[in-house]
Amino acid sequence: MTLTRYTVRRLPLALVQVAAVAVLIFLLVEALPGDAAVVIAGDSPDPARVAQIRAQLGLDRPLHERFADWAAGLAHLDLGSSIVSGRRVSEIVLGALAPTALLAGLTLALLVPLAVVAGVSAAVREGGLLDRVLTSTGVALYSVPEFALAMVLIAVFSAYLGWLPATAIGGLGAAVLVLPLLVLLARPLSSTGRLVRAGMVDALGSGYTRHAVRLGFSTRRARYAHALPNALAPAAQQLARTVDWLLGGVIVVEAVFVIPGLGTVLMDAVADRDLPVIQGLAMLFAATTVLVNLAADLVAFRLVPRA
Repeated sequence: MTLTRYTVRRLPLALVQVAAVAVLIFLLVEALPGDAAVVIAGDSPDPARVAQIRAQLGLDRPLHERFADWAAGLAHLDLGSSIVSGRRVSEIVLGALAPTALLAGLTLALLVPLAVVAGVSAAVREGGLLDRVLTSTGVALYSVPEFALAMVLIAVFSAYLGWLPATAIGGLGAAVLVLPLLVLLARPLSSTGRLVRAGMVDALGSGYTRHAVRLGFSTRRARYAHALPNALAPAAQQLARTVDWLLGGVIVVEAVFVIPGLGTVLMDAVADRDLPVIQGLAMLFAATTVLVNLAADLVAFRLVPRA
C-alpha cells in the first residue's frame, strides 16, 4: 500500500473522530455545574436578573438547538463568542496562543533529539554504566508528577539559589522558560527515550542488521541507516501520545509558573462557566490530538511500510 492510499484511508476516520469528540465536548461542558448567568449577575444575583441574562445569552434555549448552532459554527471554523466578555473565542485563543505554542514547540524541539540520543546511546551500550544511569534516571523522572517537580525546581533554583525566576509575572523571557521546559521535558523524555532504546536494542539484534554487516556495510552505517529507522517507528506513536500529554501538562505548568497561555484562559473560563470558551478550547485540543496522531501514523507508515 502506498503512503497516499494509506492517507486517504485514514482521513475519514480522523474526521469521524473529530465529529464524535465535538458531540462529547458539547455534552460534557453543558453538564458542568454552575451558571454563567449567575457569574455575570454578581455576588447576590436576583432570580429575575439571572433569568433575563439567560434569555439574552440564549442559555434558556433547548439543548439540541444550541448544539445545532454551535456545530454549524464549527463547520465554518467559527467558535462563537464569550458569554462573559463578549469577545470572539477565536480572538481569545489567538491572544493566548503564543506562550502555549512556544512552550509546546520548544518542548517537542528538544524532546526529539534528546530522546533519540539518549535511547541510542543506551542501546549501543546495553547493560553498561551509561545504560543503567539513563534508565534509572528516566524511571525516577517519570514517577514524579509535574506539579511536584515544578515545586522542587522552584524551591531549589528560585527560592534557594536565586538563579531563575519562579513565575512569568515580570515577562516571558528566556530565563522564565527554563524551569517550565524542564518540567515539561522530564516525563516524555524518559518514556520516549526508553522506547527508542528498546526499539534500537531489538533492531540491532535483528537479522537484517547483521545481514547488512555481512554484506560489507560498516557497523555505524548498519546501526544508523538500517536499525535506527525501524527503532523510531514506535517512537513516532509515543511522540503523538506526548502531544496529548502536553496539552494537559502545559495547563499545569502555566498555572504553577503564572504563564498567560491557553491553560490560564481555560481555567478562567471554567471558573466563569464561560461555555463557548471552554468548548472552543476543548475542541482545539481535541482536533490537535487527532491531527497529531494521524501525522504519527503516516510517519510510522513511512518509516516501516506495510505490505
